Amino acid sequence: MPVDPPLATFLEFLAAAGKPMHEGTPDEARHGFRTLWVDLRDPASLPDVDAVEDITIPGADGDLAARVYTPAASGPLPTVVFFHGGGFVVGDLDTHELVARTIATACDAVVLSVAYRLAPEHPWPAGAEDAIAATRWAAAHLADLGGDDRLAVAGDSAGGNLSAIVAQACRDEGLPLAGQLLMYPVTDTGADHPSMTENAEGYLLDLATMMWFHQQYTAHLADLDLADPRLSPRHGDLSGLAPAVLVVAEYDPLRDDGLAYAAALSEAGVAVEVRNFPGMIHGFADLGRYSPAAQAATDETFALFRKVLHGL
Repeated sequence: MPVDPPLATFLEFLAAAGKPMHEGTPDEARHGFRTLWVDLRDPASLPDVDAVEDITIPGADGDLAARVYTPAASGPLPTVVFFHGGGFVVGDLDTHELVARTIATACDAVVLSVAYRLAPEHPWPAGAEDAIAATRWAAAHLADLGGDDRLAVAGDSAGGNLSAIVAQACRDEGLPLAGQLLMYPVTDTGADHPSMTENAEGYLLDLATMMWFHQQYTAHLADLDLADPRLSPRHGDLSGLAPAVLVVAEYDPLRDDGLAYAAALSEAGVAVEVRNFPGMIHGFADLGRYSPAAQAATDETFALFRKVLHGL
């Protein structure tokens, strides 16, 4: 099917708004990203939660800012550690507040949103190491966060990559996870899937920007191993991982990467719910205010994850 019409209008607005992200500096990219996802967002669109608390937690090499969202739900609650997207270069706690709050309210879960270190100031593997350290900390402080003994991870795009990496690390370290939510993740950095060509430009995330993100994240490495599981979790051991919900969008260069990872998880015996939403673009989980179809896809995504978290 064609791109969802309201999203097509949104894409036309973006195309006329200014230069592409990859033509600027990281600071310019961060400013533009915040303008789009924070400044142009109606605060009234954020779901109400019972409590929001900004805290500091230990990362792999120093403290990290984090934010705890507690829903107005009774009974024992699982805890979800959330990692935002943004190509490992842009994004923060504020840009992804809508998604974090929606996970809390739709999934009846405490959400710990983590501001991991960003490239190019902190290139790979800083983000991955911070994500693992933050999840270790959460596992040791579930009661303090207000949750029970259920722990899960979630992330979109680059955050989906980090969530997949953390899921493997937790399995290796004997930290059981209740589930993993991977929204249009990048899982195989060196892969060349058809969707990379089909959706190379014009759909929010374009191939040139993906290459720019990759350069910021890894250009410091003279001998980069694209198959390192801390960079490309598709090349890791997938056996015994937590059940997964993995969603992708039809018009996303990362579509086939996500679908390949879902197939690999299933082949490894991991329970996985996978959805390829027609007419959608990268980042649809934050586009419900523009598109009823994007909102419906988001609602279905979080309903699936809620079932995993609560064993329904």
